[in-house]
Amino acid sequence: MLRLRTAVAVFATAFALHAAPAFAADASSILADASRPAADKAADADRKPAEMLAFAGIKAGSKVADLIPGGGYFTRIFSRAVGANGKVYAVVSDELLKVRATAADPIKAIAADAGYSNVVVVNGALSGFTAAEPLDVVWTSRNYHDFHNKMFGPLDMAAYNKAVFAALKPGGTYIVLDHTAAAGSGFDATESLHRVDPEAVKKEVLAAGFKFDSESNALKSTADDHTGKIFDSGMRGHTDQFVLKFKKP
Repeated sequence: MLRLRTAVAVFATAFALHAAPAFAADASSILADASRPAADKAADADRKPAEMLAFAGIKAGSKVADLIPGGGYFTRIFSRAVGANGKVYAVVSDELLKVRATAADPIKAIAADAGYSNVVVVNGALSGFTAAEPLDVVWTSRNYHDFHNKMFGPLDMAAYNKAVFAALKPGGTYIVLDHTAAAGSGFDATESLHRVDPEAVKKEVLAAGFKFDSESNALKSTADDHTGKIFDSGMRGHTDQFVLKFKKP
């Protein structure tokens, strides 16, 4: 009986080790990429990229759109995660280029690097966003609030979210990560504080046909009372942030 119990225990342990996702090791390798800037690596503690990759379900072979990628923090990470059989469409929109002519330069530099050959820079209006192939994931980080601001037009949000919906495969994932505004404030703080109420975002995205899937609490911060501007001293990089996952049926 003792031998049987021992055998069962060994088998269970082996099965658990085999069944456990290898994502943590993969993420460690991705984040250790020597080509990543030191500033990006220093930001990892706050931005929690391993948790974000896992939550978004980005993996080898995924086709991903990184909408308004900034300096390419997630673009590099996505490129390594999706690998040679995947693709990352880094979307620097016409709306942004009108107010910041050099906005695409950091992304063009990444795409020109042979180590990130699966990155493609995409321009065009966000309201008419399309990709060269059906996508597994559309990701936008700390941008959604700006889409409501003057710098983006403001954007036709109904057309934009419907374009994202159309670009995804059935079952595809849409991730919206942004700075949290006070509950019930809607879009009132997008210009003044660069924050947005997650419930207002949900309502807008669901209207395009998406189904709400889940929310990650990885970037929650109880130290942020939602009244400060995100660029304020001591606030930048330490805001309370929501991460919403929507699915295309």
